Amino acid sequence: MSERVTLNMKDIKRLYVIQQVDEQKMTAREAADNLSISLRQVRRLVAKYRTSGAAGLVHGNRGRTANNRLEETVRVKIQELAQETYADYNDSHFTEELVEEHQLKVSRATVRRIRRALGQKSPRKHRSPRHRSRRERKPKAGMLLQTDGSDHDWLEGRGARLDLIAYIDDATNEVSGAVFREEEDAAGYFIGLREICKEKGIPESIYADRHMIFQSPSKATIEQELTGEEPKSQYGRLLDELGVELIAAQSPQAKGRVERLWGTLQDRLVKALRKAAASNLEEANQVLKTFLPKFNQRFRVEPAESETAYMPWPKEKRLEDYFCFKHSRVVTNDNTISFGKQRLQIPPGPHRISYARKRVEVRQHLDGRLEIVWDNERLAIFEPEDGRAVRMKKFTAAPGQTAVIQLTDKSVEKPVVAHQPAANHPWRQYKPKGKEQAPDAQEKPK
Repeated sequence: MSERVTLNMKDIKRLYVIQQVDEQKMTAREAADNLSISLRQVRRLVAKYRTSGAAGLVHGNRGRTANNRLEETVRVKIQELAQETYADYNDSHFTEELVEEHQLKVSRATVRRIRRALGQKSPRKHRSPRHRSRRERKPKAGMLLQTDGSDHDWLEGRGARLDLIAYIDDATNEVSGAVFREEEDAAGYFIGLREICKEKGIPESIYADRHMIFQSPSKATIEQELTGEEPKSQYGRLLDELGVELIAAQSPQAKGRVERLWGTLQDRLVKALRKAAASNLEEANQVLKTFLPKFNQRFRVEPAESETAYMPWPKEKRLEDYFCFKHSRVVTNDNTISFGKQRLQIPPGPHRISYARKRVEVRQHLDGRLEIVWDNERLAIFEPEDGRAVRMKKFTAAPGQTAVIQLTDKSVEKPVVAHQPAANHPWRQYKPKGKEQAPDAQEKPK
C-alpha cells in the first residue's frame, strides 16, 4: 500500500511544473524561473519525481520533530514558573530570570509563545500611539542629564511609601545617580547629583520639570530687581555655582527618557526589592546600590562619541561647600544670629573680635551640621545630637580655632507643661447668663 501524501498549494504548483518538465512541455530553464529556484535544483526535483513520484517533491522533514524543539520537561517547567513565581513579569524580564536564576536558556520569542498559549498577556499597558518628532540623543555622555522623582509603592506594602529620585544620562541611557527618599525633596536631588560629581564629574546641563525644587516660587526682592537677578531655589543656586545649565521642560513628554525609566524600574526594581524582602528606607537604598550596576549593564547604550563631557571635580574644592543649603543672616549686636527657632552664638574669630552687623552665611549640611561662614572663614560649626531640633550650649574656643558646639534638644531638659489656672481664677467664677447652676453644685438625689 502506497503512503498517502498531503500537498499544500506550494507543493501542488511545484508538482505541476515538474510534470510539465518531465513531459517535455516546459524547459528546465523555464521551470527554474517559474519556481524561483536554480537550474540545478530543478534537475534534482525531476530526478526525485521519476523515482518517488509526488512524495519525492515533499520536504523530508515534514511531520518530523524539529531538532531544536524545546524539551517537554523544560516547557512544563517554564509554564509552572510563568503561572506561579513570575506571573507579573514581562516577557523580557522573565526570559532574563530564567537564564540567571534557573539556568534555562531560551529565546524571548519562545517564552512569549508559551505564555500566550497559557492566556498570559504582557503586564505592561501601552498607550495609543501619537505622532511625535524624535529627538536624537546627545552625542557625548554628561552633556545632558534628565532628572525626576517617582512616588510609588516600591515596597508593595511591606513598608512606607517611598519616592525614588534618579538622574539618567541622555547619551548613554545610564542611571548615573539614584536614591530613595521618604518624599521628593531638594536634599534627595542634592545627594544624587553629589554622587555623580564625585564619581563621574560635573555634567553640562540638567533637564527637569518646573517643580518648585528647581524653580523658586518667590518674588524678586528690591535688591534682586535692581540688579536684574531672578530668585532661585536652593537647587538652582547649586547649579549656578557648579556652572551647570538648568533646562525647564514644558511637559512630561519632553523628558520622556526619564519618564520611560519609571515604567521599567517600577517593574524590575520592585521585584528586586521583593526578592530581598526590603521593608524600610535603609534596606531599599542598599538594594538600589546592587541593582543599578546590573541594570545599567543591561540597558546602557554606547554614545555616538567616545569622549565624555563630564568635567572632573577640582581636587582643591570640597563637595560639602557646594552641596548644602545656604542661608543669609545679619549678625546682631550680641554676636548672635537667628536660625529657625534658635539663637546661634558666634565666638570671637582669629581676625575679628566682633561680627556685629555683618552679613554671614549659614550652611546647612546634609548630615545636619550647621556652619557659619563669613568672608570664606568658618566661624562656628554646630553639631546636631540624634538628629533632633537643636539649641545652643555654652562653649569656649581657643584663639585661631573654629568653634565646635554640640547642640541638644531643648525639650529634653525642660519639657513643656500646660498651664493650669488656679481654683480662684476669675475665669472659673464666670457663669453665662441663662445657664442653670452647674450639676455639681446642686443637691445630688438620694
